[in-house]
Amino acid sequence: MPEQVESTHSGVTVRGVRADAGLTLRQLAAAIGVSTGTMSAIENGKVGLTVDRLRHIAEALGVPPSHLLRSPRTEPSREAAENSPAPSHPSDSEWRVFEELDLGPVLTSAAEVFRDTGYHGATMRLIAAGADISVAGIYHHYPSKKHLLLELISRAYEDLRWRLEAAAEGSDAAEGFANMVEAVVLFREMRGSLAFVMVTEASRAVNSAGAAPGTDHSMQEIFERVAYRAVQARKFRLTEPTLAISAILTMCLAPTTWRGAVAGTTPLGLARAYADLALSMMQYCPDQHVQCS
Repeated sequence: MPEQVESTHSGVTVRGVRADAGLTLRQLAAAIGVSTGTMSAIENGKVGLTVDRLRHIAEALGVPPSHLLRSPRTEPSREAAENSPAPSHPSDSEWRVFEELDLGPVLTSAAEVFRDTGYHGATMRLIAAGADISVAGIYHHYPSKKHLLLELISRAYEDLRWRLEAAAEGSDAAEGFANMVEAVVLFREMRGSLAFVMVTEASRAVNSAGAAPGTDHSMQEIFERVAYRAVQARKFRLTEPTLAISAILTMCLAPTTWRGAVAGTTPLGLARAYADLALSMMQYCPDQHVQCS
């Protein structure tokens, strides 16, 4: 009998390392020669992890096998989350911290399938396989593929919006604006499939359902509110920032620019580089002692 790994949290750790590596569930499954359903079952602790399979997963992720036996990143329990303050009022720089979202196996699989195949290419059968449940099991909770898409977009926007609101609380409006650009880019980099689905499929959700969580327009409004405060404080020379903000959001979220942190650049380093570009577009006056005229 193959030797089993004696760890109660290896599946959760594998999922976290996979997310950090930027691989989808389907990609990792293909790399180690198992089905997407089996890989999902491993990550959700439904099947045991053998020593050989642990080694294969580690090779695919480019980490030592011992790395997958570490305790996963601590996440608050559901009860603690329900009793904690609302996430729209985080302290300091919590908006830069991206704990793993508990989407559950169905939504996690849906996000990855939508990203890999697009909305029209996705089927409930593919999503069910990734979640390791029956198609009937999905329909019990989500009446259609459209409902899965709407739920994903809602979850994504909820996660992004509180980060934008918190990031805006900088020492001044210009810093808040730069922080918000950082927040958008970090969200793009750290939320992977979920962020991609929100950006690429939001308009499709509106066309299919007639209503969807406000994303582009709401983000534009939040950015404009902070930008006009910076203009009034004479921190931005650009007095009509609407077009520039639209260009900045396109720069941050256009799928063709999603190449990740390359050439040794971390997600945070990339986010700060984008923030610097955004400040240049807004004609930022960097001198804190002399206001822009």
